[in-house]
Amino acid sequence: MATVFNTPTFKHGLSLWCPQSPSLNHRIAPSTCSPPIMIGGFRRRSHVHVAASSDFANENREFVIVGGGNAAGYAARSFVEHGMADGKLCIVCKEGVPPYERPALTKGYLFPLDKKPARLPGFHTCVGTGGERQTPEWYKEKGIEMLYEDPVTGLDIQNQTLTTYSGKHLKYGSLVIATGATASRFPESIGGKLPGIYYIRDVADADSLISSLERAKKVVVIGGGYIGMEVAAAAAGWKLDTTVIFPENHFLSRLFTPSLAKRYEDFYQENGVKLLKGALVKNIEAGPDGHVAAVKLQDGTTIEADTIVVGIGAKPAVSPFEALGLNTNVGGIQVDGLFRTRVPGIFAVGDVAAFPLKMYDRIARVEHVDHARKSAQHCVKALLSAHTHIYDYLPHFYSRVFEYEGSPRKIWWQFYGDNAVGETVEVGNFDPKIATFWIESGKLKGVLLESGSPEEFQLLPRLARSQPLVDKHKLQNASSVEEALQIAQSSLNAQAATV
Repeated sequence: MATVFNTPTFKHGLSLWCPQSPSLNHRIAPSTCSPPIMIGGFRRRSHVHVAASSDFANENREFVIVGGGNAAGYAARSFVEHGMADGKLCIVCKEGVPPYERPALTKGYLFPLDKKPARLPGFHTCVGTGGERQTPEWYKEKGIEMLYEDPVTGLDIQNQTLTTYSGKHLKYGSLVIATGATASRFPESIGGKLPGIYYIRDVADADSLISSLERAKKVVVIGGGYIGMEVAAAAAGWKLDTTVIFPENHFLSRLFTPSLAKRYEDFYQENGVKLLKGALVKNIEAGPDGHVAAVKLQDGTTIEADTIVVGIGAKPAVSPFEALGLNTNVGGIQVDGLFRTRVPGIFAVGDVAAFPLKMYDRIARVEHVDHARKSAQHCVKALLSAHTHIYDYLPHFYSRVFEYEGSPRKIWWQFYGDNAVGETVEVGNFDPKIATFWIESGKLKGVLLESGSPEEFQLLPRLARSQPLVDKHKLQNASSVEEALQIAQSSLNAQAATV
């Protein structure tokens, strides 16, 4: 999943660091009279009491990370790099394995079994950026306490204490919230919980889907974004009857232009994937055995299916941290440029953080592994050192599909910058490569490249961050992607020469 959510321009320099805020000097852990808290599918009542020091399950741990995704793994590595992990760091998560590179779950993990699919421990963090693989043994060697399958259910700010599902009390000096996002689901009333429906957020979800794909004949993927496109490509590798249903007019409408999307749509259809665009799901129907049998659309059309994968977005996993201050426009926990919440000593990173996007002067929440990695590293550096540089993130998204052995073509694209502005110029014919440039007031604001060389991909972030003035007509008349990139490179060089 890769998504960026934005709020209007942040004009007045609001500080999110408010140590004296009286409204937050209270207990958030639920009382015995309050309704049970729901988190990660668990239901539990938390008893209110101030734990004695002997009650703490993480005694002598100064730092606590809540969450087990990419952000948690990269934060852990940063603590180690600063020499502040051994005997001082505890990670509490709801999964039974340490953090891993989650993008693999809808890519290599779903490859057919005869085509070398990805498996743990092969993609534990931080191999995604060339770092050491952080297996369970790595955490033990580094002196990091791991609490598995025990999500946090309560937070007591006044006493700096967390409560977990099993009833453990965790004391913290500094707390990093890296809970990520949870999959958006169809309501049970329209069949959203029937056997045979799959939502992919963790390795257990992916394992269940693989078991179904081994027996499947007809697969329906609901959603035309990252998850939908990646799962459909994998299902095509299994040579299954695959249909993608989505309400938008084209693939990945948050990023792709209609013209670019058509190139991908044509390729999917050439590889046997059927597309139903502009289609709305009415309900999911079960067969006599109670298992999914079909998807019924609002227009009355019925699509048979024995396996359904739903990829219709995600929601930031903020429970039970709502009282830290949520952003009502983009969701997530509001933080400043150092990922500090308005409560001293509590930070939020990755998908769950609503942060100032400095480049474009607005508040955003980004659901993508690149931001998860970088925000975690920036936060820990600020927490443990005199580092005070505001996070200056350049939005970056990518996807890889059809990469399994025997695929007619492996597809990999990367995007950097801003696609919410200006007009676009498209260069190339998709085969062998294509590029799209976003231009506003003559400035290059964003660029997407399909099937580029390593050197070409390395140029993209430099272009998007520098935003050079480019000649739109020269780009439009470029005979190839290579020529268009040379034009952009020349504009970048000319800008640098004037500085």
